[in-house]
Amino acid sequence: MSLFTRDYDYALPEALIARRPLERRQDSRMMVLHRAERRIEHRSFSDFPSYLREADLVVLNDTKVIPARVFSDDGRIEMLFLEQAAVNVWKCMVKPGRKMKMGAVISAGGVPGRVVEIFESGERLIAFDSAVDLEKAGHLPIPPYLGRESDTEDTERYQTVYAQTPGAIAAPTAGLHFTPEILGGIPHAFVTLHVGAGTFKPVQVEEITGHRMHSERYAVSGSAAGAIHAARRVVAVGTTTVRVLESCMKRDGKIVAQENATDIFIYPPYEFRITGAMLTNFHLPKSTLLMLVSAFAGREFVMDAYAEAIREGYRFYSYGDCMLIV
Repeated sequence: MSLFTRDYDYALPEALIARRPLERRQDSRMMVLHRAERRIEHRSFSDFPSYLREADLVVLNDTKVIPARVFSDDGRIEMLFLEQAAVNVWKCMVKPGRKMKMGAVISAGGVPGRVVEIFESGERLIAFDSAVDLEKAGHLPIPPYLGRESDTEDTERYQTVYAQTPGAIAAPTAGLHFTPEILGGIPHAFVTLHVGAGTFKPVQVEEITGHRMHSERYAVSGSAAGAIHAARRVVAVGTTTVRVLESCMKRDGKIVAQENATDIFIYPPYEFRITGAMLTNFHLPKSTLLMLVSAFAGREFVMDAYAEAIREGYRFYSYGDCMLIV
């Protein structure tokens, strides 16, 4: 166990960043980590169903990425629409920030707006005169490390096949490997967490206990709560699903339908209450996502697995390969 950010760092060759998705979702490689034996297998994602046990439940995040990257009509300002705070009022990341002072006027998609609040974090609250049509004015906010603009391929592939609840600014990428056929053959339930900027904010403090997560909205339906409660083992697809599961259990051990927000930051030596197994992608160095995975499987085991993944040429990050931890 380590609480130092530096101990969650690793060097990744640029060639291993997956800048494009594979032709078929299910063809990703899958590294399997057996925690009890500290054993590693190299498999394909198409083998995922074979690792499920009787009475397992696979839980997935059904959030849908919105075209949240918007440029002002004069092209001078870039905005990332993070969260709708009220009717026609959006919390946004903006750049360059120096041009977006209090009271600054901007137009996006032909709709005028004005900065009405500046947060300590640098984000702006922008009140627009009417609704901004993101489907027409916006672009899909693919990760900057892909080093390119989004295109029509991303419109389809940077969404899970089961995405249905709009609100995320990033995809729950562990779910990108599923096809309708694979999903249809396994017991599953959906929760919703709208992935925000906080999930991917780098840890910039020396000790991880000093890092603070942004809050993100989530929802658990009555049917999902019942299925989760009845499952013998819950297999969480993605760190966002894990954060919902670990946030929604009540003190009496019950899970009930709810809509709430969570700023839970999971790192070693966190004790998991619901999550029994986890499917996840390979994450950025020093990220809260890597720390969450390390809490589940053990930091040394995870870092050894990442080193092996690099040696074996696994594809990393959003469009990359996956890891199943059992």
